[in-house]
Amino acid sequence: MAPPTPPPMLEVCVDSVASAVTAQAAGAHRVELCDNLVEGGTTPSAGMIKACRAHLTIPLHVLIRPRRGDFLYSDLEYDVMRQDIEVARQLGADGVVTGILLPDGYIDKARTHALVQKARPMSVTFHRAFDLTPDPLHALADLLELEVDRLLTSGQRPTAADGAELIRQLRVAARGKMAIMPGGGINEENITALIKATGASEFHASARQLVASGMEFKRETVPMGGTLLPTEYAFMAASGHRIQTLLRLAQSQEPVE
Repeated sequence: MAPPTPPPMLEVCVDSVASAVTAQAAGAHRVELCDNLVEGGTTPSAGMIKACRAHLTIPLHVLIRPRRGDFLYSDLEYDVMRQDIEVARQLGADGVVTGILLPDGYIDKARTHALVQKARPMSVTFHRAFDLTPDPLHALADLLELEVDRLLTSGQRPTAADGAELIRQLRVAARGKMAIMPGGGINEENITALIKATGASEFHASARQLVASGMEFKRETVPMGGTLLPTEYAFMAASGHRIQTLLRLAQSQEPVE
């Protein structure tokens, strides 16, 4: 008799030490640490990585993304990525999350190979740069050849729920040689159907809530950034309740073959 299939793992994407601690306390299996999630995430500072490592016992994966926007990087940006991987390793990260594309949208295999080698023995996840490639099965074959450990994808759609069918196809095509991890808009309303539709064993969510600042004096008319937010006096942080709800829903599902 085959052993029971373990319930799906939940990776929580965070952009603060406090959110990382919240995610761990709520039962998350792994944290992806970023900065600037309002812009899709960039590489966190060395100080943030070090502080998270000091407070976490669960695996810590670090985003390696030198700027917002597309994934065609200059030589200078690529050099920054290589150095950031080394910093992440020195500070005790368990893995890195990255992605580089060519001008035609296909995966930059040469640079990705170099980053994978630079990262070892840490785990390597190729992120949603995959969702901007023109041929997903070709891109999957490239990543399998490069021996990437994990692919984070929304199935080339705005959300993983929208891209569930492609995610299922990718999981089947990977034949267990690489984890296919749905991510993008995963929430309490869609995770159950997504597990059933994709059969994935890992899921990626931010599960955030708006938290009011403790500031008493406020000047709402002077924004501090280029991306307008509802207010400068609140921020997004991981919600322990939402993480626990996602875990409860995920762990209540029967495994999909």
